[in-house]
Amino acid sequence: MGLATNGAMIIAMRAIQGIGSSILAPSTLALLMDNYDGTMRTKAIAYYGATGGLGASFGLVVGGIITSYFSWRWGFFLNFPIGLAMFCLSLKFLRSEKTTAAKIDGLGTLLSVIGLSSLVYSIDGTVYRLPALIVAVVALIGFVFQEYRAQEPLMPLALFKDAQRSYAYLARFAYLGFGMAYFFLTPLAMQHVYGFSPLQAAIGFLPETLPQFVMATVLTRLALRVSNSKLLMSGMILTFVGVGITALVGIQSGYVVAIALPMVIIGIGQGLVLSPLTVAGVANTTPKMSGSASGVVNTVHQIGGSVGLSIVVALTSQYTAPVAAYDHAVLWILALLLLAIIFSLGVLKATKGETH
Repeated sequence: MGLATNGAMIIAMRAIQGIGSSILAPSTLALLMDNYDGTMRTKAIAYYGATGGLGASFGLVVGGIITSYFSWRWGFFLNFPIGLAMFCLSLKFLRSEKTTAAKIDGLGTLLSVIGLSSLVYSIDGTVYRLPALIVAVVALIGFVFQEYRAQEPLMPLALFKDAQRSYAYLARFAYLGFGMAYFFLTPLAMQHVYGFSPLQAAIGFLPETLPQFVMATVLTRLALRVSNSKLLMSGMILTFVGVGITALVGIQSGYVVAIALPMVIIGIGQGLVLSPLTVAGVANTTPKMSGSASGVVNTVHQIGGSVGLSIVVALTSQYTAPVAAYDHAVLWILALLLLAIIFSLGVLKATKGETH
């Protein structure tokens, strides 16, 4: 993407990058589940969820530095040496395992790509939005039918028979909708409303990043004393409170009151949410289903962010003034968080049902 000459090339290269990520992310989580049991598995998944959130947060700071002092292209070039290092480490530390031949669910893959891409475009596209929505509905219905009849489904529907996992997927979808919209729109608002540079906007996210880092480091110890679902609910509520403060005071109240202080609460909430959501998303799975469950967790993670951001942008695109646009966007972001809390209550209820 760093060598791209136009927008279409960036999108195409991003799609190729997405193919690699769709293989890497679920495989990573599945490896953790295969190599750890009991308390150590919980710790490993907790660290996995925490590093995902921290990577996104610190990425803003690194991106701001690169954009301010070098070029946005270098932000993409930076991925190359990191990817090469990870490849070499994988060759050294990952063991080769026996595999069994399995049919690839090609039709399911095609229908899912068409359905989800059309869905996102139908929300934020410029032309042919209604036909795109129709294509999305037809393709996604076809995808579900294909998964029902396929011998080796891409997404086994049996995963959704467990209430805890199902609610965890829904909660993750809504929560990542909040996360992507908040992480995308807030730096832009800081630049347009407060006149921050890209670097200043990135540094302006440290009140969220640092508390999240602290909570991620203590989460594994908390997980041994507090149930996963209670940690999840606590994080959801704290995130809602933080965003609610921003919605209440408005961005015009100034950076410290409207952004920095709420970010501290949001950061603590995020540090408590992502790992428990991951644990709930792969709960009660058999070894055969662990890979599929990991895939669904990461798929929901990515699609939730894309759809959430698209919805918030579509619902606030009529506002041209930066203050009004952001203040209204925060209200819709808050609505996504409310949905996430409702679904998290489902996780809590399902977990209590399993213990009785």
